[in-house]
Amino acid sequence: MTSTDLPEQDAPRYVRLTIELIAEITDEQALKAAALTQVADDEYLDDEERAQAVEAIEVDPTGSLAHFVDPVALLGEVPGVELASATWESATTDYDPDDESWDEYEVK
Repeated sequence: MTSTDLPEQDAPRYVRLTIELIAEITDEQALKAAALTQVADDEYLDDEERAQAVEAIEVDPTGSLAHFVDPVALLGEVPGVELASATWESATTDYDPDDESWDEYEVK
C-alpha cells in the first residue's frame, strides 16, 4: 500500500458495529406498559407511526422491547464519532442458558 492508497485524514471512515443481546422478559405486562408510555411520550412519532408502534407492542413483547433501544445514547457521547445510520430489530430466539455454546455471550 502506498501513501496515495491511504484514506485522507479528514475523510470520514465508517464502521459497522454489530451487537447481539439476549434479554429475558421477566414481566411482560410491566414491559408492555412502559413501552406504551414511551410511545405516548415520543414527540417525534406521527399518528401513523404511533399507531403502528402500539399495534406492535400489543401483538408481541419483542415489539415492546424495541422501543427502548437507543443507538444515539450508545454513541452520543463518544468524542469524534457521529452516528450515520442505525437499524435494529427484536425477535424471539431459542436460548438455553445451560447450553455451553451460548457461554461466549453470557454477561459476567
